[in-house]
Amino acid sequence: MIKQGLSLVLASLISSGALAQTVPATQTSNTWFKQGQEKLLEKLQQERAIKAKNVILFVGDGMGVSTLTAARILAGQLNGDMGEEGYLSFEEFPYSALVKTYNVDAQTPDSAGTMTAMMSGLKSDAGVLGVNEEVVRGSCSSTKGNEVVTAVELAEIKGISTGIISTARITHATPAAAYAKSADRNWEDISDMAIAENPERADCEDIASQLINFETNLEKRFLGVDVDGIEVVMGGGRRHFLPKDAAFNSTDAVSAVEGDRTDSRNLVTEWQEKYPQGSYVMDKAGFEAINADSTTQIFGLFNESHMQYEADRENDIAGEPSLAEMTAKAINVLDNNEKGFFLTIESGRIDHAHHAGNASNALTDTIELAKAVKAAVDATNDEETLIIVTADHSHVFTIAGYPKRGNPILGKVVGVGSEEPSLAKDGMPYTTVGYANGLGYRDLGNESNADASYSEAAMAGRMDLSSVDTTVTGFHQESTVPLGSETHAGEDISVHAMGPSAHLIQGTVEQSVIFHLINRALGLVD
Repeated sequence: MIKQGLSLVLASLISSGALAQTVPATQTSNTWFKQGQEKLLEKLQQERAIKAKNVILFVGDGMGVSTLTAARILAGQLNGDMGEEGYLSFEEFPYSALVKTYNVDAQTPDSAGTMTAMMSGLKSDAGVLGVNEEVVRGSCSSTKGNEVVTAVELAEIKGISTGIISTARITHATPAAAYAKSADRNWEDISDMAIAENPERADCEDIASQLINFETNLEKRFLGVDVDGIEVVMGGGRRHFLPKDAAFNSTDAVSAVEGDRTDSRNLVTEWQEKYPQGSYVMDKAGFEAINADSTTQIFGLFNESHMQYEADRENDIAGEPSLAEMTAKAINVLDNNEKGFFLTIESGRIDHAHHAGNASNALTDTIELAKAVKAAVDATNDEETLIIVTADHSHVFTIAGYPKRGNPILGKVVGVGSEEPSLAKDGMPYTTVGYANGLGYRDLGNESNADASYSEAAMAGRMDLSSVDTTVTGFHQESTVPLGSETHAGEDISVHAMGPSAHLIQGTVEQSVIFHLINRALGLVD
């Protein structure tokens, strides 16, 4: 009551102009001052509906707070602004909070445990999907009786349409946590399970197979339930759905044999047999040909492995849709259901670029995620759609030094009042952004595929960057500790929300609370 009273008093002061009587005009007329007033009034006027018809969950894999800050600045600078003053689309949402990301058994988490928390409402161990903390990683038998129910499954049971999108392989940890139960996130297809050496694993189903059998498995698990399957699935990872036989290669296969499956199953064909009215697509042309008004189901596998980085997307052999395009298409299909929909969307390659030590691609994919969020906002009604934007974990990515305002975020540090790069104690310039560990320095010029950094050994320590253009796509920042891949970090990440129930996002929360927000908004568990 005290807080509410103070808010009303402050709103009254602002609206009546009373503040102008006590605060100098030079202060109240200042742009920053007026923007602050407007922002507070906007928040005070927010209506607080609870129930939503639709929920969209965006997950920027590896999108920590430093990534948000740097991407925001880069987005502004690409538009010709100084950068710091701008906002990514979802940073203007009215509600936000900090999220604790640790797994039950890990201080610094992995994506399997973090997404399981968001999908099920309970924290679990690193490396396992859709199961609780009692499961032993790699032990098939330990999953029995320890499976959790996910928001996607509950939405299907309720008759709500569902969708899963990722720029990573659709069998990768984050998207897989929405539909699979696995003692190991790496069991993407049967060839990954080493069943010959571990016969007990024959009792477990690989992740790709679980996606194809989602409807069947859910109905077996809950007797009397009748669902129609996930309506929209789009991402990469075709290799896990195809037999290990060159005869099944797609037109844009990059490997001599695209498929990995050693059980001779063609899961694409199996999906088509289950959903004869659905649309299987594997390239941009097929994607664009989908009629969203009449299509009941989409299965899109746009790459043999992960989809391209946004900066490299135009180089794809068969062509790929962007994350924003997939988001818009999915909404146009899912909103055909009058009961509503639940859609989860992962920008998976932010994480991969950070692991490769390449800030340019990580930030570019973050900017594309912001575009996808805007597409979702534009395509929905904020009175009936809850949109949540968050990350699963952060990375050891830093913004440091004392660069002046507007200094290129991917550039070398140039101090306030100076035109020349600042020099470290070793007499060499240094970049504003960098990594605490990882592969380290690479100067790959205009190479737009961040994964090219893995072709060379890790390089620690300092390099003379005096004549190096650090703003090009192929520049990889220096790192302090040499590792074969940069690692996740353990600090809190952020969550941003708008729409019904968004106001429940406050303070610092456990990651598992996100499930409970989705559940409250959609009424999944009565």
